[in-house]
Amino acid sequence: MKSKRIGVVMGGTTTREASLRCGKAIASTLEQAGHDVSRLDLNSHKDPAEVLRKARVDIALLALQGRYGEDGCVQGLLELLRIPYTGSGVLQSALASDKLKAKELFRLHNVPTPAYYVYSGDTRRERILETHGSFGYPAIVKPRRGGGSVGVTRVDNADALVAAIRAAAAYDGDVLVERFIRGREVTVAILNGRVLGAIEVAPRTGIFDSAAKRDSSLIDYHLPARLSPALSTNVLSLAERAASALDVAGAVRVDMLVTENQNEYLLEVNTLPAITAGSPFARIADAAGFDLLEICESLIDQAALRVKIPIPAARKADVVSLGKPEERGLRVVTG
Repeated sequence: MKSKRIGVVMGGTTTREASLRCGKAIASTLEQAGHDVSRLDLNSHKDPAEVLRKARVDIALLALQGRYGEDGCVQGLLELLRIPYTGSGVLQSALASDKLKAKELFRLHNVPTPAYYVYSGDTRRERILETHGSFGYPAIVKPRRGGGSVGVTRVDNADALVAAIRAAAAYDGDVLVERFIRGREVTVAILNGRVLGAIEVAPRTGIFDSAAKRDSSLIDYHLPARLSPALSTNVLSLAERAASALDVAGAVRVDMLVTENQNEYLLEVNTLPAITAGSPFARIADAAGFDLLEICESLIDQAALRVKIPIPAARKADVVSLGKPEERGLRVVTG
């Protein structure tokens, strides 16, 4: 495995700084272990296809976050370039990053998730409030697509709702409005199909938003999660069912809420979670006996192309006479 050239793909266009921090930590860990590593920054000033093609890597380890990283776009490019990559495939990544489609699949597979509706179109106050109707408060407003909890807001009244939908609409034309569920936020880590455990994430701000994700001092962690043995079993099982519903692979983080009545609600499945020190995934993995190098090497071992592109069999050559038989001249034409 160490003879293969590993491209650590980072940067991108959204949540760029977080991706760069994660990617650099992964690259350093692999380099120290003797791997041949190429650091590939997909910034907005270069053609991503050209960056990946020129690197001539054998495997792409994805450390991207947000749009064009978690949504299947880069995965599709890697399929076309025939570079095996870590994590979920094109369709699975796209479905998991689309909060509406993910929720529809959760419901189809009887995975409980908070009630919601989608708002789109003009953002006039009157229309927003008419659409919201009797949905009630508090509520959670978030862009339909995206990562890093960017644009996620809790709202407690009409004024806050209007402002939050307008802010979220700047990131995506469709906005998901979700019923607020009072409960403890629990995150489950899954690595290549193996459920590693659960951690309770308790943001001091009351919501696990982008600010809390950037500053770990705003979060209290409880590992293992403060759950009864029976409830812990239910939580791990629900996370596994959610991952199965989306058919995701690699390093996966499943976020959910657990209420005082011990009801569980699935929030989302993250197909490219941060796996470096201090992140919820890394904390769970460490408790399960996996350090960062072991996580990365496990992902590299499972790297693959998910789209099977048939290679057409070579056609038999047609032999065409160029003149009279006695001239014995032949031209070979292949199709």
